[in-house]
Amino acid sequence: MADNKELTRGKQLRKALQYKKTNGYDRLREGDLEAMDAYCEGYKQYLDAGKTERECVDRTVALAEAAGFRAYQRSMALKPGDKVYRINRGKAVMLAVMGRKGLECGVNIAAAHIDSPRLDLKQNPLYESEELAFLKTHYYGGIRKYQWMTIPLELHGVVVLRDGRTLRVSVGGGQGDPLFTIDDLLPHLGMEHGKKPLAEAFPGENLNILVGSRPLADDEDSDRVKIAVLELLNRKYGMVEEDFISAELSAVPAFNACDIGFDRSLIGAYGHDDRVCAYASLAALLQLGVPERTAVCILADKEEIGSEGVSGMQSSAFDTFMADLCESQKVRVDVCFERSFCLSADVTAAYDPNFAEVYEKRNSALVNYGMGLCKYTGARGKSGASDASAEVVGYVRRVLDKAGVVWQMAELGKVDAGGGGTVACYMANRNIDTLDAGVPVLSMHAPFETVSKLDCYMTFRGIKALFEAD
Repeated sequence: MADNKELTRGKQLRKALQYKKTNGYDRLREGDLEAMDAYCEGYKQYLDAGKTERECVDRTVALAEAAGFRAYQRSMALKPGDKVYRINRGKAVMLAVMGRKGLECGVNIAAAHIDSPRLDLKQNPLYESEELAFLKTHYYGGIRKYQWMTIPLELHGVVVLRDGRTLRVSVGGGQGDPLFTIDDLLPHLGMEHGKKPLAEAFPGENLNILVGSRPLADDEDSDRVKIAVLELLNRKYGMVEEDFISAELSAVPAFNACDIGFDRSLIGAYGHDDRVCAYASLAALLQLGVPERTAVCILADKEEIGSEGVSGMQSSAFDTFMADLCESQKVRVDVCFERSFCLSADVTAAYDPNFAEVYEKRNSALVNYGMGLCKYTGARGKSGASDASAEVVGYVRRVLDKAGVVWQMAELGKVDAGGGGTVACYMANRNIDTLDAGVPVLSMHAPFETVSKLDCYMTFRGIKALFEAD
């Protein structure tokens, strides 16, 4: 390549001054492809094992314990390098690797969420109509309802019986398990239906899951199909219809994670939002030795509905965990927070040329261009955003560049096109410097989303670099 002396003045200025995004594949180092593929295989296994937040917690704890983590008990003495975790009601988990510096110096945090859009069963869901048995649902999170019609579904969750026993339910993921589905109208009779606006054509009350059609034998009363389904549930789980009242059962897509494309460069799966960043945060934490500052990973629930409730990021569960750690070192938790940094590890929208009208390309994340940093999320006038300061963005740039991480700036579509939020504002409200960052996603919130393997791997490397920063 010609050196600067052989370049024209204009080319020299462009090279020195212009910002230009570069495809990540043009920047990979020796060994990166092999490491990327190995990382993504582990991620796909994590997805297949965790179709709900409860299952993600189980998988997270199993991986953590295999890496030397132990359950944290209040007042436990901790030294640099110790690895601990705490489960919050089976739906969220917090993990920490103690650093060389005291907690008065702050901590490095990665905060992600492990809940995903889905269909929750109502509390009185089972009914029969025209000798078909259905389950009524209430959708969870922001979905495009038509995408959930006619796809294969699994049923996951827990049922608390009258006697207090809690039963795990998982139907559809095992070998030979039945699957479920939601009917749609055939095109031959859908002329008038097709004229309705998309938001009106598929009302939420019509997202009823087909679960049976065989009537109970030797019975002449009504609801024979419903009774036959209840008999099967009673035989397998010991439950009766009233037990649905104290159950949390969700229908999720029956898709396992798989490679997409002739070149296998992408991963298709249910639940990339936000398990792709949750796994990156966890995997980065598991690979730490003894960091300078304590590294903390929080995998929270309920982000898709506002981070409310005892297992969401607005809960004081995280504050209590951190206060317990701080108390062991006689440090005030607010002092720790004001000197801490948090990466709100959540996905962003990948630019899709098929829907270019809703994106502003100059400021959108591109597939294969690396980890997406978002200075602000929110809607329209930055509503609901924490809007990280220039100093925070500059700090993250320096850390990522030093570690050789491929990254890009990102924004969630055109200013007036809509928007979305993350947990960033709730961490910032704790007086913690926070920046959003994560993997760009195609078809976000669909039952089957798509991400780039390169972007997944670079997000993992970026989070690890920030954990290791002093």
